[in-house]
Amino acid sequence: MIFNFHIIYRQYIRQLAKQWGLGAIAYKLYYAPKSFLEKISRQGSINIAIDYLSRLQMEAAADKLPTVAVQTSALSLDIYFLSGRKFWYQTCFCAYSMQQHTNLILRPIIYDDSSLDQQYQKKIKRIFPHAEIILLSEVEERLEQYLPQSKFPYLRERRLNYPNLKKLTDIHIGSQGWKLVLDSDMLFFHPPDLLIEWLKSPQQPCHMVDVETSYGYSQSLMSSLAQAEIPERLNVGICGLKSENIDWEKLEYWCKKMIEQQGTHYYQEQALIAMLMSSQPCTVAPATDYVVLPNQAEVIQPKVVLHHYVSESKSWYFRYGWKHIISSM
Repeated sequence: MIFNFHIIYRQYIRQLAKQWGLGAIAYKLYYAPKSFLEKISRQGSINIAIDYLSRLQMEAAADKLPTVAVQTSALSLDIYFLSGRKFWYQTCFCAYSMQQHTNLILRPIIYDDSSLDQQYQKKIKRIFPHAEIILLSEVEERLEQYLPQSKFPYLRERRLNYPNLKKLTDIHIGSQGWKLVLDSDMLFFHPPDLLIEWLKSPQQPCHMVDVETSYGYSQSLMSSLAQAEIPERLNVGICGLKSENIDWEKLEYWCKKMIEQQGTHYYQEQALIAMLMSSQPCTVAPATDYVVLPNQAEVIQPKVVLHHYVSESKSWYFRYGWKHIISSM
């Protein structure tokens, strides 16, 4: 197969420009070439091209997922996502794969990450007619009421410039009850009994286990702020929290001190949640069944309950992972 790298490069750059919302001139002159060349150096141009085309194939396949038939009177269990233009199809595959492995009705509640345009809302609702979509306008009203800029400047700034934090702020602010928030880049291959039982009767926070401790901040700083021992290897691809138990003033203080002392970091959301969970018992999805960073062999022939496709495993996700969901329909 011969790849037109010039076309793929232009499409890749155009997509990144939209995602990052950067000025066209600055992006073309610096950020886009730098980012793309670094990625080529890590992965190689042929692998980038294969992954790109595989991702397009996955997105097209999401448009053909069958509609989930739901009785309106049936009891449902809610699962929560933050999603948008870049992730809508991954969200659908994750929720669909989980639904495949339970007789209970799972209702996706999907929060707009600011890019969930109407066309993507329609795609989601075609697959999940019972899904609830929370638009950005509704979230912003809650933020103004419960997390005003004047009182929470650090959380509000990080939310705008660090979208991962929206999985915490947007989904939980001004809300009540337990919520299981799932990352979109995950797939289920066997019944997730532990998560189903948690959804039926949540009693304590829930998380999964990372391949290594990835918080971006020192254990000493995190422990001193939280006044507790910080659990190692906590991963928030699966994250169950009770909304009204979140102390937003404490989170604002932590966020401020972390940035003042050690700067900002990509894993700050994971660090903050590890601190929130540090002082209480948790339901932990075992790493033997809920796997972060599955290897190629495992993705080609899944044996575990769930894969969370981070880092290099995204290649296997786009090339092989989602195809199992199609073949098992």
